[in-house]
Amino acid sequence: MSYYFNKTLPLAFDAAVAKVIAKLKDEGFGIITDVDVTTTLKAKLGVEFRPYRILGACNPALAHQALELEDKVGTMLPCNVIVQQLSPGVVEVAAIDPVASMAKIDNPLLLEKAGIVRGKLEKVIVSL
Repeated sequence: MSYYFNKTLPLAFDAAVAKVIAKLKDEGFGIITDVDVTTTLKAKLGVEFRPYRILGACNPALAHQALELEDKVGTMLPCNVIVQQLSPGVVEVAAIDPVASMAKIDNPLLLEKAGIVRGKLEKVIVSL
């Protein structure tokens, strides 16, 4: 079982990030964290790295339901979506598969909720 699903887009990096955020919003997700890996690695290590962002996507209603079912599930939230430039004009978008990440938790109701989130994230990736 893969732990993510992805799609490659023929877009400029910033355009891809904007499109991903808009599509996530369409599915009820907000971005609660946004890590600019490129800038962070430059500032902390002095190294150059390709354009790479980690977007922490959260669907508040589903996150609340998951937390009601398992109080430690917050260690796995938010759902990360990465946007990385593979080459000029070619960007990969990948999202965590929440079912794969929560498979070790013995709670069928939580896995059911993770399946709903998976469906929404897959819809985002397919729609890009």
